[in-house]
Amino acid sequence: MTVLTLGPAGTFSHELAARLYADDIELLPTIRAIIERVAGGSVDGLVPIENSEAGGVGETLQGLVEFGVSITGEAYMPVRHHLAARRKPEQLRVVYAHPQTHEQCSILLERLGVEVVHTSSNAASAVAMQGDGHAGAIIPEMAATIYDLPIVLWDIQNSRDNTTRFVQVSSTPRSDDGCTKCSLLVDPKIDRVGLLADILGVFARRGINLTRIESRPSRRGIGSYLFFIDLEISGGWQEAREELMRVTTIRELGCYARMGVPGI
Repeated sequence: MTVLTLGPAGTFSHELAARLYADDIELLPTIRAIIERVAGGSVDGLVPIENSEAGGVGETLQGLVEFGVSITGEAYMPVRHHLAARRKPEQLRVVYAHPQTHEQCSILLERLGVEVVHTSSNAASAVAMQGDGHAGAIIPEMAATIYDLPIVLWDIQNSRDNTTRFVQVSSTPRSDDGCTKCSLLVDPKIDRVGLLADILGVFARRGINLTRIESRPSRRGIGSYLFFIDLEISGGWQEAREELMRVTTIRELGCYARMGVPGI
């Protein structure tokens, strides 16, 4: 089966997909386009969902809200950013960077003091700097190789432990067999005192570990939020899910396991 991931060639998504799925990959220009195609069936997708430095990837989270896809796997990738340029860093007038990359490399960019122009992907940053001798781009090593760009500064990310978590999305959920984690989308739809405490208490009473909880605007007006919850599968998690359904509105985003990544 073909797997869709974020292009153009040379993104971290492309590199990880190549490690996981070999050559059966199709590159699309946006995460939304990937998730929309997956929702139509017949293909899977690989998209970033959170980064240890910059947090949740908004385009992926919104895609999970809007389209009926399921998370069927997860993978973790160490992220190393490099500054590509044909001049010394202090001679640059502009640096192209994806918004998440900008945040992950903010210390260096502030020190350089140059204009930062945001792009749709790290590989798009490599393409954007072509033809401008005073431009640089923050890109993966794979993109530098593909587009024949010299790297002038290596490992410029703020944190040595910079890691991005990716999820595999499919049109149908996988079975619970072998799964270690589940993701839920909680939509309270109302605002009342103690609501969040009641939601979290469902898991706390059963000793279920939540590995992530993140709020996102519901787009129904200011102060109205959705909650993304990831939990480790353990005894009582199905009962917790059923109790949660009586407390609020939830949608199961899927149960899954961690995928081994060759070479990482």
